[in-house]
Amino acid sequence: MKKASIISKQGKPELGKVVVQVAGWLREHGYAITADASTREFCPDCEPAEREDLARVAPDFVIVLGGDGTLLSTARCVAQADIPILGVNLGSLGFLTEIRREEIEQALEEVDAARDYELSLRPMLHCQVLRQGKCVATHEALNEVVMNQSAVARITDFEVRVNGNFVANYKADGLIISTPTGSTAYSLAAGGPILSPEVRGFVITPVASHALTNRPLVVKDTAIIEARILVTREQAFLTVDGQVGTPLVDDDVVVCKKSEYHVKLFKFAGRSFFDVLRTKLKWGER
Repeated sequence: MKKASIISKQGKPELGKVVVQVAGWLREHGYAITADASTREFCPDCEPAEREDLARVAPDFVIVLGGDGTLLSTARCVAQADIPILGVNLGSLGFLTEIRREEIEQALEEVDAARDYELSLRPMLHCQVLRQGKCVATHEALNEVVMNQSAVARITDFEVRVNGNFVANYKADGLIISTPTGSTAYSLAAGGPILSPEVRGFVITPVASHALTNRPLVVKDTAIIEARILVTREQAFLTVDGQVGTPLVDDDVVVCKKSEYHVKLFKFAGRSFFDVLRTKLKWGER
């Protein structure tokens, strides 16, 4: 039997109507449905399955109803199981959840019929925190990892190396290492470049660098990036996709490289990455 899972962002005013619409379509087309607690409030007869259970449940695909944050947390749960994601935007911006509410049924029809779409494979970052040579934390990130301090506007000193080669010592409020997917998130806000999803690279972006000549740097996705925390004046943290993280201390080394996993996003015909950029960033019509 065909199987789909629904993961929702709690608190969206339109969520109830959208859940009823999506669940009704799936049932009519022969799908067994699992859903998280936020979804089951409006779909009580759906089988329970939180996002942490998705790899075990192994649906054919996951429907995310919410914004990019909901998709990011879901993506980290399904990447290892190779489960594709259909993102429906109930948020404000939505670079990743690009399907609008009025497009839901058409998107589901195309997924069900296996037509007019492709799977966009989004690389992830694999990061380790090394403390006195021992790994104390491991993370997978779809967007980015950020090293900064808990206090606002506190400068941290970072030593950055790429493939063992010394790059620079940065004095900055923080340091971002992002994937192409994450280049439109925090890195963009900090002055980093936008990378098309198929670009095989990562971006190293200092946040409010003390030196004006410290600019964002793009490196190949085969590179191993090391960032050593030299001096912190408050508690420092490594934050993954803006959602989870690990405390850092002086002399910790954050090592990032391309993950062995990737995230699969449904991409539909007639909408390019540049169409999404133009719409989301208000670049104007053609």
